[in-house]
Amino acid sequence: MSSTRAPPPPPPRRLPLLFPLLLLLLLAAALPAAEATLHPVDYLALQSIRLALSDLPGSRFFASWDFTADPCGFPGISCSSSSRVVTLALGDPRAGAPGLTGTFPSAAISKLSALASLSLVPGRVTGSLSPAVTALPSLRFLALSGNLLSGALPRAFSPALRTVDLSHNGFSGGIPPSLLQLRELRTLVLSHNNLAGGIPGGLVRSPLVHLDLRGNRLSGGVPLLPSTLVYLSLAGNRLSGRVGGVIRRLNRLAFLDLGRNWFSGEVPGELFAFRIRYLQLRNNAFSGELRPAGRVPAGATVDLSHNALSGRVPAELAGAGEVYLNGNRLGGEVPREVAAAAEDGRMRVLFLQDNFLTGIAVGGVPASAAVCAHWNCVAPPPAVVSACPAKGGRGRRRPPAQCGGRRG
Repeated sequence: MSSTRAPPPPPPRRLPLLFPLLLLLLLAAALPAAEATLHPVDYLALQSIRLALSDLPGSRFFASWDFTADPCGFPGISCSSSSRVVTLALGDPRAGAPGLTGTFPSAAISKLSALASLSLVPGRVTGSLSPAVTALPSLRFLALSGNLLSGALPRAFSPALRTVDLSHNGFSGGIPPSLLQLRELRTLVLSHNNLAGGIPGGLVRSPLVHLDLRGNRLSGGVPLLPSTLVYLSLAGNRLSGRVGGVIRRLNRLAFLDLGRNWFSGEVPGELFAFRIRYLQLRNNAFSGELRPAGRVPAGATVDLSHNALSGRVPAELAGAGEVYLNGNRLGGEVPREVAAAAEDGRMRVLFLQDNFLTGIAVGGVPASAAVCAHWNCVAPPPAVVSACPAKGGRGRRRPPAQCGGRRG
C-alpha cells in the first residue's frame, strides 16, 4: 500500500513595510473618540515620555496626564490643527516648582516630527541630548536648563532654531561650530557647563543678539563677534589676549561681562560711549589708563576691579549708579563730579580701595550709599570710613614708602 506525501507548506509571507503604520492606525481606531484626535505616532511618543520621567516630591505636573483623555489638553502640550504635537513644555514652570526626574527621553521626543518648542524645567533629569532631537526640522525653541544632562553637544541642529538654552547642566567637549552659525539663531545660552576648547570663529555674519558662555572652561582668544549682540557674557572661563578689536565693533551692547578671565591690554574707550547698562571686567589683567570716549549712561554698573589699571579716575564715570575700581593702580585725586555723585546719592556704590589715590574729597554720604577708599596714599575722610561696609575694609592708608613721590 503506497502512501501519498503531503505537499510542503507555502513559504511565510513577508509583512508589508506599511504594517507598523497600519497597526498604529488600527490602535487609534480602537481608542475612544477623544484619544483619537492626536496622531497615533505622537500619542505613543507621549506615553513613552511619561514612562521615562516622573515628578520630584512636591511636583504634580504629571497628575493630570490621563491617557483616557485627549493628550492635546495635557499641561505642557499644545497641538496643531493637523493633530500633531507642536509644543512640549515638561514640568511646572512656576518659580520654586521641584521639577522632574528620570532619563531624558530622546528617542521618544524625536518621534514628534512637528515639534516647534521643547522645554524642560530645572530638575534632576539625566542622560544625553541626541541629534535626533536637536535636528527636528520645525524646532525653533529649545530650553533644557538646570538639569543633569551630560555628554557632548550634538553636531546637528534644526535650521529653524531661534533660541537655545542648555545652561546649568554637565555638557562637555567643545562648542559645535554648526550651532553658532545657525542663520536664525538669536539667543544662545550655554553657561555653567563643562565646555572646553576655543570659541569657534566665523560668527561675524551670525544674527545673534544674546550670547552667554560664562562658567565653562573655554580658553584661547575671542574671535570676531556679530555686531548684532546686545548681551554678551564670557565670564568665568580661561580666555586670554586683547579684546579691544572685538569689543569696539559691538556698539549695540547693553550688557557685557568678561569677568574672571585672563584678558589683557587697555579697556576700549568706546565701551563707555555705548548704551551699556552693565559693564563687568573684574578679575582680569587689563592695564593702562582709562580713556572713556563718552559718558557712562545714567545709573549703569561699571566694575573694573582687580585689574592693573593706572592713571586717574575718569570724570566720565560720574553718571554711573555703581562704580567698582578697587584693586588697581589708580592715582591722583577723585574728580569732583564723581565725589558729588556719591555725596548726593546718585552713585549708590563707589569702591576705590586698594589703589594709590592722593585725594578723596567726599564729604557727607547718604545712608543708602556705600563708599570705600581705604589703602590709598591718603587716609579716607571720616564720612567715607563710616559709609564703607565691613566687607570693604576700614580707614587704613598705605605706608608712605609705597606711595613714593605721590602726595596725599
